[in-house]
Parts: sequence; structure tokens; C-alpha cells
Amino acid sequence: MKIVLAYSGGLDTSVLLTWLKEKYDAQIIAFCADVGQEEELKGLDKKAKKTGASKVYIDDLREEFASDYIFPMIQAGAIYEDQYYLGTSIARPLIAKRMVEIAKRENAQSIAHGATGKGNDQVRFELTAAALAPEIDIIAPWRMSEFRDQFPGRKEMLEYCNEQGVKVEASASKPYSMDRNLLHISYEAGILEDTWFDAFSMKNKDMFKLSVSPEDAPDKPEYVNLDFQDGNCFAVNGRELSPLGVMLKLNKLGGKHGIGRVDIVENRFVGMKSRGVYETPGGTILHFAHRQMESITMDREVMHIRDSLIPKYSELVYNGFWFSPEREALQALVSETQDKVTGRVRLKLYKGGVYTSGRKSPVSLYNPDIATMEADITNAYNQDDATGFIQLNALRLKVRSRVQGQKDISKRRKN
Repeated sequence: MKIVLAYSGGLDTSVLLTWLKEKYDAQIIAFCADVGQEEELKGLDKKAKKTGASKVYIDDLREEFASDYIFPMIQAGAIYEDQYYLGTSIARPLIAKRMVEIAKRENAQSIAHGATGKGNDQVRFELTAAALAPEIDIIAPWRMSEFRDQFPGRKEMLEYCNEQGVKVEASASKPYSMDRNLLHISYEAGILEDTWFDAFSMKNKDMFKLSVSPEDAPDKPEYVNLDFQDGNCFAVNGRELSPLGVMLKLNKLGGKHGIGRVDIVENRFVGMKSRGVYETPGGTILHFAHRQMESITMDREVMHIRDSLIPKYSELVYNGFWFSPEREALQALVSETQDKVTGRVRLKLYKGGVYTSGRKSPVSLYNPDIATMEADITNAYNQDDATGFIQLNALRLKVRSRVQGQKDISKRRKN
């Protein structure tokens, strides 16, 4: 039997590799997707083989992640519950897709993951597999009572790893979990389960990896130009970059200025609330800049229709429905809205904040000659026309007021 395991080298998957091998007497093919973990990948191949993997795949998916997942999501303006830039959510379908491809190549019967039975990732992995390869079995140890009985907590898992001689970054003194990729780092569990715990206190600043605290950011603001073509950023400060290059550059700039830190209590798909702390430096800048570019290039009604779909689109990504017909249909609409989102945005980065300092476009719909409060030299807008416009829009309000006003009077008389 062959099992493809989503492997990170962290606490959970280090335990899983050995446990699955023993339980199923199987060959474990460890797969790690490089989606921007950087130093976390060092020595992973040797570690996986030492732990018992028969084969190891470490695939660089960063460019695909940026161009085919992050950028389309930015075009959609996606943000879950007005705060979360969906960093973990958007990486899971790509990772699961590659797992399925490896399973088919290796003739593996199953894929396995270390997502818990309480979280969202189990759903994201398995919905992706269901959409792309429904014939492949899923093994989810955290939903198996025998696994939970053996490992009721992180303490037992740490002890197990110590017995097996497997080094992991987590420890009893630093028990929160982390997930890093090109778009963000998330921090959950452990000390963060106390919603009164101040993760942004200066005494906890060593927890963060992508950004300095705003207090430690430079005292002088930095200006950056982002160039867009058809809704995608293709250059930073005049230098053309691939989507991956854009994300790497913006992460560096955002991290330098303490941008993109959020502390959220979010609603998980499985029904509970959970507290997460996130760093999304580059994604925060890109999301903001893209919106500014749209503000002068996108038609009002088109923008309002797209904006009305942001909560649904974001929910689909969060809940794991990236490879669903409804997300693909929404993406087609989003792509249609982006064909003129072209131009340059100038931003000021300062002490955790992102501010607009300029926007321009060769296809801008903003016309200062029409919008001016001075004399309209274009004669494109006759202010006298506003009288009829207002009267027509006021008609239903007047009718309602007259009818309901009489009802109110009658109610007062009865009282």
C-alpha cells in the first residue's frame, strides 16, 4: 500500500509519518509543497527519510501559487469577515491538487493529511480531492479515535517525537502552531486560545517572523509605485516582476514597515469560533493598491456587482470550494471586470499603515473637468438636470411618508 502524506516536518506530520507507516504497513510518500515557507524547508528531505518516508517530493509551487491562486483572489477583492486575507485557505487547494497528481503518478491508493477534526483544513484538502480525484481514499488520523487516544495533546506528541529522535520546532514553552506561505503566516492554538492575550504587545514581538512591530518600523515613510495591467500588478517601483517577484518584493517592504498584522476571532466552517493572529505584509499592500486602481478605472455598476459577490467568493475560498463550479463562475465574472484595471498607484508605507499618495491611468474614468466644483467647461453635466433626478428618486419616499404618516397619526389618536 502507498500513501501520499502532506508533510511539513512539523510536530503533527512528523508523528503521522511513523504512525501511518506502522498502522497500515505502507510505503509513505512524503510531499511538501514549497509555497513560500523558506527556511522551514531546510533539511526536510533528510528529515522525512530519517523518519521513515520511502520517497520524498519537495516541489516549488511558488510561482503557480502567486499567479494562479493569489492574483485571481486579489482581483476578486477577497477578504473573509472583513479582516482575513485567506492566506492559509488559498494555499490548501494547490497543495491538495499536487498531492492528487503525485498519488496518480505513484499509483498510491490514499492521501493523508494532519489537519485536525476541528479545523477548516480537513475540509479544504478533502473537497479538493473530491473534485479532482474522487477515486482516491482520504486518511485523516485526527478523526480516528485510536490516534486521538494515543495523542490527546501536544505534550504526548512532543514526547513521541523525542522518543523517535525527530526534532521539531514546537516545544512545551512555545506551543502555538504556525503556518507559513508566500501570502502570510498564521499563528494559532496554545497561548493564543486566550482571547484576552495581547499578541501585539512589545514583549511578544519575537513571535513574529515576517514583520517588525509598527513601533519598531522606520520613522520615515517610504513611497512605492505599483503598476497594474488588466488587474494584475506587474511592476514595483518601475521594475517588472513575475507574480512571485511582486509578492516577494511587497512582503519585504511591508515587513519593514510593520504592515499587515491582524488579530481575528473568525467563524470556522465546521461551526466554532477560533482565534488567529496573522501577518500578511505583501498581500495587504497589494489588496489595497488594487482597490485604488479599480477606483478610477472600473465602472460604478460593475464595481458594485463585483463587490456584492466578495463575501460569497471569500466564503467559498475559506470553506474549501476553490475547485467548485460556483467559484469558477464567479472568477469568470471577476476576470471580465478587470480588463481595464490598468495604471499606476503610488502608496506611502508608514508605521503599520498603507496610504494612497496618487493614482493615474491611461483609461481612467475620472474626469476632473466634469467632477470640478468650478465652472464645467465640458458641458457634460448640467446641474439643472439634478432637480428632476432627485424628484423622481424622491417620489416613492414621499408616497410612503404620506401613507405611513397617516397611520402614525391614527395610532397616536388611539393611544
